[in-house]
Amino acid sequence: MNKVNNPDDFDVDDLRRKVSELRARGDEPATSTVLNPFARQIAEQFRETSHSPAMLIGQFRLIEFGLMLAVGLGGELVFGGANSNSIPFLLRLFILGFGSALTVLLLQLADAYQIPALRAATRSIKRVVGSWVIGFLLTILFLHLFGMGLPSAIGTISWFVVGAIVLVVERQAIAFGIRNWARNGTMERRAVIVGGGEPAKQFVRALEQQPDNDIRICGIFDDRGGDRSPTVVAGYPKLGTFDELLEFARLARIDMLIIALPATAEQRILQLLRKLWVLPVDIRLAAHADRLRFRPRSYSHVGEVPMFDIFDKPIRDWDSVAKRIFDIGFSLVAIALLWPIMLAAAIAVKINSKGPIIFRQKRHGFNNEIIEVLKFRSMYTDLGDATAIKAVTKGDPRVTPVGRFLRKSSIDELPQLFNVLKGELSLVGPRPHAVSAQTGERKYVDVVEGYFARHRVKPGVTGWAQINGLRGELDSDDKIRARTAYDLDYIENWSLLFDLKILFLTPIRLLNTDNAY
Repeated sequence: MNKVNNPDDFDVDDLRRKVSELRARGDEPATSTVLNPFARQIAEQFRETSHSPAMLIGQFRLIEFGLMLAVGLGGELVFGGANSNSIPFLLRLFILGFGSALTVLLLQLADAYQIPALRAATRSIKRVVGSWVIGFLLTILFLHLFGMGLPSAIGTISWFVVGAIVLVVERQAIAFGIRNWARNGTMERRAVIVGGGEPAKQFVRALEQQPDNDIRICGIFDDRGGDRSPTVVAGYPKLGTFDELLEFARLARIDMLIIALPATAEQRILQLLRKLWVLPVDIRLAAHADRLRFRPRSYSHVGEVPMFDIFDKPIRDWDSVAKRIFDIGFSLVAIALLWPIMLAAAIAVKINSKGPIIFRQKRHGFNNEIIEVLKFRSMYTDLGDATAIKAVTKGDPRVTPVGRFLRKSSIDELPQLFNVLKGELSLVGPRPHAVSAQTGERKYVDVVEGYFARHRVKPGVTGWAQINGLRGELDSDDKIRARTAYDLDYIENWSLLFDLKILFLTPIRLLNTDNAY
């Protein structure tokens, strides 16, 4: 075990790099571990998705912006006078929107959107009202400097007075809601402690002392037994081994894994991360007991309890909302434009051979869940292979004449737009593979150790690997390794602009049908 004697010898970025090197070198097959009944029972209790504080705080900002804007418009409608009528409605709307947005910005700068401030609404009244007063006065100053004038005097005064009252009352309602959501588990970050014994006990005790703690510990996992890792640590049960943790995290909606090991135990941490990085969760290293101190950006805090940020969940919180809006919007447009092609394909499939128009296949989705992906049927019904154990090859006799055209043109994939609307797929992401898909005699997961890391995000109708030539048959170990590498590159560098680039390039790259059978 490597020891760290100097803070300069240990770096979180260096740790991530070492994990990447271990992943790249690893060639042992991934194993599947059956979860023990007690841990499975606990996992079932956390199947429902919780609401992260970041998402709720974002919603509070939108609510307060909308309330301030609504109060201003209401004042104009009720009290608006001649001066109001002389100003175009869109300009009045801009003035009120500017003041509302400025207030939200000031509330953010005053830390009024922190959980402690939201929970203790009475103690934060001064900063809330103060932000509203400053925002209102700056709006008046802005209008005066640009000679725009006020919508109406009475309407403006009513906006100021009623807006302050609404903010105070609304904040009391939010505080009441937060206290209730914290009690019933609606607003929490669910965490699992990795590693038991005294370090885990100290970390849990420190966490429980924080008044603004939003972390709910679901259990502890550790390979050790006996005194070094008892069955109950600080009141929380040990649910199983590290291998069982992988299955637990796929069943339960876990947000965070916290490794309760000293930073000096670098080799053991690396071994753990080599197993755990494939999960779509935040991975943190407890740092409360370490005397070493590193760059501030390496830490996150719960109250005063520090943790090293090792890995972050990809496409999280508002990024996931933006991607979902992107998916729904573009899918609806695609269906509206492509429905004649889809109708013609359905008719051709039905006329060409007996059997259903739609082929349904079980594939791996987000977090390794099993989803049913839709395609136009391209094979004879009695020769079809829903398991995809035998990949389709060039000139495959199982493929119908119509199916051969549909597969080459990728028209057979168009029904997956409805999978996108259902939320099972994304428009762009790693392509979902059939559960039993394999190359030669080996499943993909046995070829690439980090294969399941592809499932840290929703799979896609098209992806970065496909537009880089890795479309169609995966008949060699090198091809599945290359596709996985492109998929992981997409996950690490995701952005909406990246998605747009892939969508734009997809129809162009479909002209290359070399590997599409």
